Amino acid sequence: PNGPLMYNHYPWWKWMIIVLVIVPGLFYAVPNLFGDDPGIQIRGSRGASLSSTDLTQVTSVLDGSIAIKSAILDEKGINLAFANPDDQLRARDQLEVELGNRYTTALTLLPAAPDLFARIGSKPMYLGLDLRGGVHFLMEVDMDSVMRRAEERYVADLRAALRKEKLRYKEIRRQPGGAINIRLRNPDELQTGEKIIRKQFPGLDLKQVEGAGEQQLQVLLNESEREELSEFALTQNITALRNRIDELGVAEPIVQRQGDRRIVVQLPGVQDTARAKRILGRTATLEMMLVDEEHSLDAAVDGKVPPVSKLYRMRDDRPILLKKRVIYSGENIVDAAASIDTQSGGPIVSITLDAVGARINQRVTGDNIGKRMAVVYIELRSRVKTDADGRMVVGEDGKAVRVKERVEEVITAPVIRDQLGKRFQIEGLDSVNEARDLALLLRAGALAAPVEIIEERTVGPSLGKANIDQGFRSVIVGFVLVLVFMFMYYRTFGLFANVALALNLVLIVAVLSLFQATLTLPGVAGIVLTVGMAVDANVLIFERIREEIRNGNTPQASIHLGYDRALSTIVDANITTLIAAVVLFNFGTGPIKGFAVTLSIGILTSMFTAIMVTRGLVNLLYGGKQVKRLAI
Repeated sequence: PNGPLMYNHYPWWKWMIIVLVIVPGLFYAVPNLFGDDPGIQIRGSRGASLSSTDLTQVTSVLDGSIAIKSAILDEKGINLAFANPDDQLRARDQLEVELGNRYTTALTLLPAAPDLFARIGSKPMYLGLDLRGGVHFLMEVDMDSVMRRAEERYVADLRAALRKEKLRYKEIRRQPGGAINIRLRNPDELQTGEKIIRKQFPGLDLKQVEGAGEQQLQVLLNESEREELSEFALTQNITALRNRIDELGVAEPIVQRQGDRRIVVQLPGVQDTARAKRILGRTATLEMMLVDEEHSLDAAVDGKVPPVSKLYRMRDDRPILLKKRVIYSGENIVDAAASIDTQSGGPIVSITLDAVGARINQRVTGDNIGKRMAVVYIELRSRVKTDADGRMVVGEDGKAVRVKERVEEVITAPVIRDQLGKRFQIEGLDSVNEARDLALLLRAGALAAPVEIIEERTVGPSLGKANIDQGFRSVIVGFVLVLVFMFMYYRTFGLFANVALALNLVLIVAVLSLFQATLTLPGVAGIVLTVGMAVDANVLIFERIREEIRNGNTPQASIHLGYDRALSTIVDANITTLIAAVVLFNFGTGPIKGFAVTLSIGILTSMFTAIMVTRGLVNLLYGGKQVKRLAI
């Protein structure tokens, strides 16, 4: 007989599909075998691109002192790989001293696979913190800045309150220690002023003190007010940092408070650690201030700064005198988008204000047409401390000593030509990347206070290396036992199922690598579940073939009917599971999504390998032949 039931053949296009799936799958899965190297990412400040000259300069800094495993320049910046974490940390400190603020340096893990794979887009998948570890930042909120801003705000509010009550004052000034001294023109009105302040400002402690030969009122933030401000700043910063991480697209991050002023951020699978460090550490609290054109700039540069003003620097280091009063800040910004100015061709950020900010902007710009308004950007940086000779200062623990550095710079100070409202643009940015980063920061929300990264390191798996090794070992043992059972129980057909099972794992890893997904322990659970489902599919097919043989059908007919009649059952079972996985992904969060992703991928790959690949192997061995008995 020569009918279709006697000859199990695949047309050429089915073989082509199998080849086109398996060969790229193997290629994308291979980089995962090479592991990672401790590395450093170097990016240009404000998003500036780097060149081969920068690469030469960076490598020359470490030449002869620390061995570099590899140094690669790509479109984002420079990646340096090292043999061990100790070299990585020493190189980071040395680079920060030598390169200064012209670059952003960050610790990372770099793929150890040959460059050939990276050039054609084949990269290893990312492992979560619970499996591989990741980048750990310990950030400290600058509470002194929170209190200083609150005190400056109270100075303005006290002036407004006393003016409203017709109490004349000589001076209301914030002292270096944080106290606010109030000198009234008429000492007999001290009691009246004290009553007004106690009634309108319950967050202040008030007392009379002697100063400059007269009685004055002195106010301080009370303890409950300080605690409330600290709690608000910490909570607001945690929310803003979470929003920024969401904008960066990091899977399953950890953002939690530590104590009363510190925040722990752990980022698994970060593709650009330097950018993440730059985004998280920057305050991005834009402050709009009017330029002080009433007082002498030269006198201010010589040290005679008016009490109501403050001396700042432009980005090109030119001095500029601004009025201390903040018109509005990043808290009033509801949206920001980076684009290119059609007239000048330079990068800009389009800002949209909330209702309060729009009213303030409209009033202030309307009253000050022809005057200049400055955009101030404040950043708190951490750098390695150096001595007078420019050498790194090392502490008693052998590590480099780090110090805080507060940077306040004026991005731009244009002349107000027309009355502004809800929308306006910021110019004067150095690059499109800087405009994009600034827009991201403003969209994610302003930090209530500057933060400093006081500790940065790559961390190990949260469950411990031994536990993870044990977990993977149990998966391997289970996998091998399944292979042995399938081979012993189904013989040759069991061998076909084992080949399909191994290919299924390869394809899952390949898809995760292709989409640069982050694999976590719940994701591993999803993979193990799909391995069991793939075996179930083959068991259904093989048992159906056995049943057809017992019913008296020929071996070739049994193969055909076994695959044909088991197909609908397999498809139904997998589709219902796939629907459940999609629901988990849509409504779940964190680890649940990781489980749903690997489960969904595993369902699709297992259907391909358990049905199409095993059928192809069976056709190769038995197709077109007169078979009297099947090894099943």
